[in-house]
Amino acid sequence: MQKRFLSIVVVVLACLTAQAQRTVIGGVVSNAQTGQRLAQVSVAVEGGGESVVTNEDGQFSLKSDREVQRIVVSHVGFQTQRVSVAQRAGELLDIRLQPATIELREVVVWTGDPRELVGIAIRKIPENYARQPELMDCFYRETVMKRQHYISVAEGVVDMYKTAYDRSTARDRVAIRKGRRLLSPRSSDTLSVKVVGGPVQPIQLDVVKNLDFLFNDEELANYEFTMQPPEVIDDRQQFVVAITPLLSQPYALYFGKFYIDRETLAFRRIELQLDVRDRDKATRYMLMRKPLGVRFRPKELSCLIDYRTDDGVTRISYIRNAFRFNCDWRRRLFATSFTATCELVVTDRRTVSTSDRPLSGRESFDSRDAFFDKVDYFRDPTFWRDYNIIEPSESLDRAINRILKRYE
Repeated sequence: MQKRFLSIVVVVLACLTAQAQRTVIGGVVSNAQTGQRLAQVSVAVEGGGESVVTNEDGQFSLKSDREVQRIVVSHVGFQTQRVSVAQRAGELLDIRLQPATIELREVVVWTGDPRELVGIAIRKIPENYARQPELMDCFYRETVMKRQHYISVAEGVVDMYKTAYDRSTARDRVAIRKGRRLLSPRSSDTLSVKVVGGPVQPIQLDVVKNLDFLFNDEELANYEFTMQPPEVIDDRQQFVVAITPLLSQPYALYFGKFYIDRETLAFRRIELQLDVRDRDKATRYMLMRKPLGVRFRPKELSCLIDYRTDDGVTRISYIRNAFRFNCDWRRRLFATSFTATCELVVTDRRTVSTSDRPLSGRESFDSRDAFFDKVDYFRDPTFWRDYNIIEPSESLDRAINRILKRYE
């Protein structure tokens, strides 16, 4: 059965974070050939542990409570770079990634059915992914823009408990550790201030673990599978399988790409984009409630899910959702465009005993809860001092300052 992966009640959003302390390593990541700054690049302490991703401006800040010798910087389509950072704490690093090249003689061509390849990768999930329960530190941020202006920001540190990947998501939990919110005081800027879903989305969107979402025979039968040119992630070649809607269903389907490690057949990256050609289907999928008199017009809903492999074990590392829609009022001449983005990065993790229940149901976030109602107002400038976060982009930072001034 088709599952929602992003529920919109209107347009106010949330976030998460992860703890960090002593050593601070910051810098900018760019394309060595073009100079273009790179967003969503993974930056991790070598040997596992703390990690972050770059923001829209290619910037990152990584904190650790231990002495860091090297960091690993990786991005799809680029050569992984290991950067020595010993004695460089506080220095702004300029990291330039070289695009990866694939020698023709090294390319392994899958001569069979790409649907079969995906099926084999699904059957190997218990072998390739975490086999013990883990408690993860995460940072999560959601923003909403009205036209080109930010109107709300909500973010927080959360603990995420995930059982082994051969189990269902029924016992997986998310709990807020610390969070804050900021909403434009202009009443005309928002339609409502309630959001459904929030930090539980990483549980629902971990499609490799939540097989009910997509990776089951019933859902996959709705798609056509084609092989795409190979790609490189972490200096390892990836099969790339594209899916396109094949059958008509009463609900919206996806366009997507699966990046599958050539050697282990682990899913390393999944890109999904909702088919919005049928506006009614897309609206039923995306929208849960709207004010009377408002017409909702879906434009885009996309999702990126990245997985990282450490010591032969693959696990979720980063999720990003983006959705765009227009709202128009019957008595107004022009429609208003909204863009909502949310992203979560796993910044640290630790294995826990199978007998432990680190997060109780009572303290855990529920999909019916509104994250915006559970966190504090956006004021303290040192709020994230001890945590790893996705650094705000320059445009977001300016927007936050502008909204704060309106309260003064």
